[in-house]
Amino acid sequence: MRLSNLAIAAAPVLFVLLWSTGFIGARFGLPYIEPMTFLAVRMVFVVLIIGAIAVIGGARLPSRLEIGHSLMAGLMVHGLYLGGVFFAISQGVPAGVSALIPGLQPILTSTIANRFMGETVTRLQWLGLCLGLFGVALVLHDRSLVMSGSVAGWIGSVVSLFGITLGALYQKRYCGKIDWRAGNTVQYAGAAVLFAVASFAFETRVIHWTGELVFALAWLVLVLSIAAVGLMYWLIRRSAATGFASLFYLVPAVTVLEAYLLFGEKLDALSIAGMVVCAVGVILVNRGARVTPTAGNAAASVTVEK
Repeated sequence: MRLSNLAIAAAPVLFVLLWSTGFIGARFGLPYIEPMTFLAVRMVFVVLIIGAIAVIGGARLPSRLEIGHSLMAGLMVHGLYLGGVFFAISQGVPAGVSALIPGLQPILTSTIANRFMGETVTRLQWLGLCLGLFGVALVLHDRSLVMSGSVAGWIGSVVSLFGITLGALYQKRYCGKIDWRAGNTVQYAGAAVLFAVASFAFETRVIHWTGELVFALAWLVLVLSIAAVGLMYWLIRRSAATGFASLFYLVPAVTVLEAYLLFGEKLDALSIAGMVVCAVGVILVNRGARVTPTAGNAAASVTVEK
């Protein structure tokens, strides 16, 4: 029991650490490959691995409706979010800064959850959300970092925000009863097709195979697409939407620290203070979590179970 409780308590911390390295992996690999090509190759390897896991483990085949839901969730979580992030970094947005816009997810999630999903966002949570937003601003306060990316890159970052926000909410509402192995296989397969089409339409598909690219690809496939995404869906099923989304407030801070250590991206006292503020905001959001299911949500749950 103690080990189980420890694992449950450590899961959010582990998720933040793993998720933050996705921006670092992109930063390592993108000098040698174009973003959509990078993601297409990544998705092919992921489909092979997660598909093998599904077959060996005897995963339940999803119904047509569940396949449709999985494709829609994958389009948002993998297509829009990852595509937006990789495109932003390829357009000069620093790794640490590329985590800022998706780091605003809790504000958008809490608004949507409060309005459409029947979740009551308490005053304590609103305080935590505001503190988290303020902390993110402190972490990435340097104007020179913000201005280093192109306009197209920042548009990509905004797209990534809406992708991960809507994708996580959609996953929570419609995909909770789908076998995670089969569901993820469908999601990644759909994303692979999407990125392949984008790479043929907009890129040269030239790949310079280097040690850095191989390492980045292996890390993103095994640690991010398999371990971190699996952990994300596990957390989505076991927490309120607002409480889970608050974890993304910590991602920019951790990413900035990693980018500083690996690439020399700036980290000063004000940014460190922002990290502390983010952490306090996350604690308040999770302690103040309270979910009030609506009849609509209950009906949706019954439909998925069928």
